Amino acid sequence: MSDKTLLLIDGFNLLSRGYFATAYGKSDEQLSKNDQGQYINAVRVFFQKLFQLTRQYPITHISVAWDGKRQDTSRNQQYAFYKAQRQDLPEPLIEQYHLTKELLDNLNVHQLAVGGYEADDIIGAFSTLWAESGFGQTYIYSNDRDLFQLLNPTTAQILSKKKQEIVYSDEAFQAEYDITPTQWVDVKALLGDASDNIPGCPGVGEKSALPLIRQYGDLKQVFKNVDSLDPTFNRYKKKLREGEETTWISYELSQIITDIEAVTAVNHSELEFSWDEANALHAMAAKGIKVKIR
Repeated sequence: MSDKTLLLIDGFNLLSRGYFATAYGKSDEQLSKNDQGQYINAVRVFFQKLFQLTRQYPITHISVAWDGKRQDTSRNQQYAFYKAQRQDLPEPLIEQYHLTKELLDNLNVHQLAVGGYEADDIIGAFSTLWAESGFGQTYIYSNDRDLFQLLNPTTAQILSKKKQEIVYSDEAFQAEYDITPTQWVDVKALLGDASDNIPGCPGVGEKSALPLIRQYGDLKQVFKNVDSLDPTFNRYKKKLREGEETTWISYELSQIITDIEAVTAVNHSELEFSWDEANALHAMAAKGIKVKIR
């Protein structure tokens, strides 16, 4: 294994968290702007975190992943209800998305959006390729726990937990949940996800989903043995029989795609990270974005 270290940033996860954290209780007119009249409250948070991460970890390669248009994703093409309940984004956030992409280009930071795919899929494809090629360590920066399914001995996730950031490894995941990361999608399929409009198996919640996968390994074995489940799961037999179809749909929606041609086509040298920090900070300041690095 080489000593390369790849940082994969879930772009909109970071940008939107920064936006809503700094826009809470404020009107659009109260949000911070630069001299050009551009909103910068979320942009500042985004780049402050980017600079912190590149200082804190020995990053050699980097890519920021962005979602494609929701209606164009393969998941929405097949299941129109997927994320259908989500409201339109605030205009100041949309404007800052475009500004962030422009600034990343100016700093020569690799970024990628692929039509038909979500940022999770791009991250999944890059991290899988990186691990299988033996390039080195990968850090995923996102608070999206769906990404737990990507954890492996060389892939960890940096996320906020109990008001602090932790590096969540596959070992930490297995110690906490007593399953492997690849089994996480089976648990998610049973639970569903209201924020994404994923139905799951109605009536099967956190108290049963994880124990079921711990004991039977995966969904296939759960449904194969549904008539002879351990007596502790008797109350869920009927719910599992009635919810099998929606569970398998939820599995399909929850599983991150890890084979994307557009990702495979990227030469890993394109992801090389090298900037003069002082010049980068100066370029940000020229846009009225003063980044404080702790």
